[in-house]
Amino acid sequence: MLDSLKKVKRFRDKEVAWQKLHDVNAPKVGEFAPDFELPAARGDGRARLSALRGKPVALIFGSYT
Repeated sequence: MLDSLKKVKRFRDKEVAWQKLHDVNAPKVGEFAPDFELPAARGDGRARLSALRGKPVALIFGSYT
């Protein structure tokens, strides 16, 4: 078990190093996500992320094909 925890830590360390190099503009833990606007899912209009601040939000990126 201890050996598997060491492997997980090594992997996590590599992941953090990669993120620091490649995701320099990504929000840090505890920061707000960048604001953006999308067409509303129902009806006309637009939906803005900042308008949902303080409410649960799930962003799903994928395909329904």
